[in-house]
Amino acid sequence: MTAEEQREVEELRARDREVRAHEQAHIAAGGRYVTRAASYEYTVGPDGQQYAVAGEVSIDTAEVPDDPRATIEKGLTVVRAALAPADPSPQDQRVAAEARMMVAKAQAELIQQQNEERSADADPADKQPTSPEVPQHQRLEQRFAEFFIPPSSTGLNLFA
Repeated sequence: MTAEEQREVEELRARDREVRAHEQAHIAAGGRYVTRAASYEYTVGPDGQQYAVAGEVSIDTAEVPDDPRATIEKGLTVVRAALAPADPSPQDQRVAAEARMMVAKAQAELIQQQNEERSADADPADKQPTSPEVPQHQRLEQRFAEFFIPPSSTGLNLFA
């Protein structure tokens, strides 16, 4: 091989190692949510060998039906898997952003469930009737503030 061909082979070998490490990082972090092994696109080098130049790993990003806690856990795993490689691609960033939105939605559902459970479990004598003396904007501010009280039992957060 010529010096130029040897240089091209070295570049292809380096790219192959980088692509495989990138996809392996997704697999390692994605765990049980990885739905298909890595697939690669190859190019043939001047030495006749195939080198991976691009790759992809499939991961299940669907919400867990009727289980916001499981959806939160899954979403956080998907975020970690998407951002696991040293240099996440734009597609990896998009998947992470979508998973973060899924987590936020599930957190809101969990808060709503907890608030409904508290309301159902509360003693009717403890409930304060809405009084016309309390201005509506204060009632709305209180309800809005209650929406953002983090759940105490999940131990998870969006950026974990």
